[in-house]
Amino acid sequence: MAARDPVRRVSPGDRVEADPTPGMRREEAIAVDGLWAGLVRTGPGAVSGWHHHGDYETSIYVARGRVRFESGAGGSEVVEAEPGDFVHVPPGAVHRESNPGDVESAIVVVRAGRGVPTVNVDGPA
Repeated sequence: MAARDPVRRVSPGDRVEADPTPGMRREEAIAVDGLWAGLVRTGPGAVSGWHHHGDYETSIYVARGRVRFESGAGGSEVVEAEPGDFVHVPPGAVHRESNPGDVESAIVVVRAGRGVPTVNVDGPA
């Protein structure tokens, strides 16, 4: 995009299915050089597969529901987030997300970096 490019609106119908990880549904809204943004939904009681986001810094805003993040050795580090919370996932941090609530969670995800935005793995070291 250049300085002369217009502002663009991305409605829910314009989002596309993005790089899959079992247990969650990613919808890509914006993917330009150095930036990825989208919406991720996780059903009640669902747990995602382990993954990381390569060289991307990831900022997450919890819009609806509750989200639990596990990371660190054997998944021993746990962060719980609810609507209004932000979560930061550093580059290369192996993690998984789950929804401990009884309603679908929705998180807004913005990543800054380059390369493959999601790498699915067997689990943390």
